[in-house]
Amino acid sequence: MNILKTKEEIINTITNEENILIVQDLDGVCIPLVQDPLKREIEKEYVEDVSKLREKFSVLTCGEHEGRRGVNRLVEKALNSRTKAKENGFYLPGLAACGVEFQDKYSNSSYPGLKDNEINFLKKVPKIMRLMLTNELKKFLPNLSNDLRTKLIDVAVCDTRFTPTLNFNEIFTLVKNDLKKVKSLQLVMEKIMNNLLEDSKSIGLENSFHLHLMPNLGLKNGKEIMKYATQNDFGTTDIQFVIKGAIKEAGLLFLLNKYISKKTGVYPFGASFNVRNAPKTLNKLIDLCRDKIPRDQMPLLVGIGDTVTSVKDDKKNSWLRGGSDRGFLTLIQKLGESYKKDNQVIFVNSCNDQVSRPRVNGTDMKGVSDPNDDLKFNMIINDGPQEYIKWFRQLANKF
Repeated sequence: MNILKTKEEIINTITNEENILIVQDLDGVCIPLVQDPLKREIEKEYVEDVSKLREKFSVLTCGEHEGRRGVNRLVEKALNSRTKAKENGFYLPGLAACGVEFQDKYSNSSYPGLKDNEINFLKKVPKIMRLMLTNELKKFLPNLSNDLRTKLIDVAVCDTRFTPTLNFNEIFTLVKNDLKKVKSLQLVMEKIMNNLLEDSKSIGLENSFHLHLMPNLGLKNGKEIMKYATQNDFGTTDIQFVIKGAIKEAGLLFLLNKYISKKTGVYPFGASFNVRNAPKTLNKLIDLCRDKIPRDQMPLLVGIGDTVTSVKDDKKNSWLRGGSDRGFLTLIQKLGESYKKDNQVIFVNSCNDQVSRPRVNGTDMKGVSDPNDDLKFNMIINDGPQEYIKWFRQLANKF
């Protein structure tokens, strides 16, 4: 059973500590989910309040900072200026692209762990996606006009630099009342992305990439499990083509490494530490922290996310648990237990009328958590990003 705190109690817990690091996801947390990612918006007041937290705040997202789809463009639009964020340090600092795109608040960026041949292949991926998706939609939805098909493909193919993505939210709306067709489209999405993986292997990049399904049901044999559509939600709506090793829990340690180096002048894991050379399991990540970070240097950690899933597997009488935020939120909780720190884990209900996701309703956590789940939330933001931003602004104004 989750022991939930009030918003005021969480703020007090955070502000009573001097050494804190808030690690926050973006889409679904401070940015409302939309069918077309190019129509996302971020609030000006939120952006300005982030800067008040200085080094105490970092983002950790599978979205990206730069490019036409990057959050930096949303920040500039919110401020109605292309220069104000750079001049005043209003960009959102932290780690994007699931762990391989780092920037400070002035948008000075680096790409820790990435290789040139990987970057070159990623540049070609969106074009290949378009061709494959065009062919599949002609077969699957043959009655679409050319104009509508092109419009759907423009929305579905997210041409981000390090995490090119297929987003089927808008395509699903065409068949939303037919579960069988939604599931078939999920398989189309998976087929395209698996073909891309095979293409990368054929040019010697067999250990460079993996597929990140959002949301998912955890891992099986090293691969993320598709969450098929149900009457309550569409399940997996996006698949990202991601650098192997780029997972948020490894990204959390990268951020810790940066944070502590600013405080002490020393990188606990070494200056070249990144998500590619990080340990691959939760326990080994904890062991590395225990080995390299003394208790007085470990900050109180606050994790905020929205993508956490749990579904009962009736055949095996077990639970399938996943979601891109589950790993780093669990790690924050376990580090709190290990270091005897009052770390906080906050869940934001991101489900809305545009994007269907599992949501917590009071004590009913179906689809998100279960009675045997190790991950426990300290606070649940019921009404999504709008309510979260209101709370965040209260917190930021304490600093």
